[in-house]
Amino acid sequence: MRYELITVLGPTAVGKTRLAVRLAGEFNGEIISADSRQVYKFMDIGTGKDLDEYVINGRKIEYHLINIIEPAAEFNLYLFQKKFFEAFDKIKSKNKIPFLVGGTGLYLSSVLQGYNLPEVNFDKDRIAALQKLSKNELRNKLKSLNPNLHNKTDLEIKERIIKAILIAEKKPPQAKSGKLKVDSLVIGIRVNPDVLRNRITRRLKKRLEEGMITEVENLLQKGITHERLKLFGLEYKFISMYLQKELSYNDMFQKLNSAIYKFAKRQMTWFRKMEREGIKINWIEGAGFEKAKEIIEAEFFEKHET
Repeated sequence: MRYELITVLGPTAVGKTRLAVRLAGEFNGEIISADSRQVYKFMDIGTGKDLDEYVINGRKIEYHLINIIEPAAEFNLYLFQKKFFEAFDKIKSKNKIPFLVGGTGLYLSSVLQGYNLPEVNFDKDRIAALQKLSKNELRNKLKSLNPNLHNKTDLEIKERIIKAILIAEKKPPQAKSGKLKVDSLVIGIRVNPDVLRNRITRRLKKRLEEGMITEVENLLQKGITHERLKLFGLEYKFISMYLQKELSYNDMFQKLNSAIYKFAKRQMTWFRKMEREGIKINWIEGAGFEKAKEIIEAEFFEKHET
């Protein structure tokens, strides 16, 4: 087997996109986003799309799985995996290197560990039956179906618990298939926790100055409900609460800043889980281009030559 893919992963705010775009420019590649929120249109600042970063020395690096669906539409792991392979095959057909880039652990694992996912039919009658149960009853049901549940956010919002139950009833995502597993060179970016905390705070201030609250107001004007915004989590959840006067501006900022840092720690927990399950991650301290380039030249191309 040889590597068919280069993956750049890491927690939020470590510089994954900028590094991956430079690497794709260096090695004739295209980017496939592994971000559960960047698939949505009109959600640019809050999801950190930073599309201007996809231009290197006046040349645009092509990207996939960004801005592909409306905010009111549903997107899930099955659709991500399906669209990943469509993009992967398209990039390979052009004799270019696919770069999978992001921090959504479940999306990354579905490719790197080859989840064999069924297409789930979200049956309205089944949803209606589950809606009658309390949140605690739903949590217990989900835990009985999937004792190894890692995405704790599935336990916080009723709609997410129901969706997770429907998926778990069909077939657990841990099921693997060799046909779906892509042999990837994986580069991980990490930084000192104090540095990461400072970066998150600076980035949040910058995004608020750039108009993140206006972005959320525009989504509301397009008919996206506060309930839907809260499902998107983090920036959209806390700004929604601020706009509904559930939080003051200062409380919104402090709680959101803390929530993003906790999210980054959960991302690192997921990556460590992937390592325990056999995924080799070549960690670099900070988004260093030269170090990442060195790893690719030594590992990726060496495999292609053998």
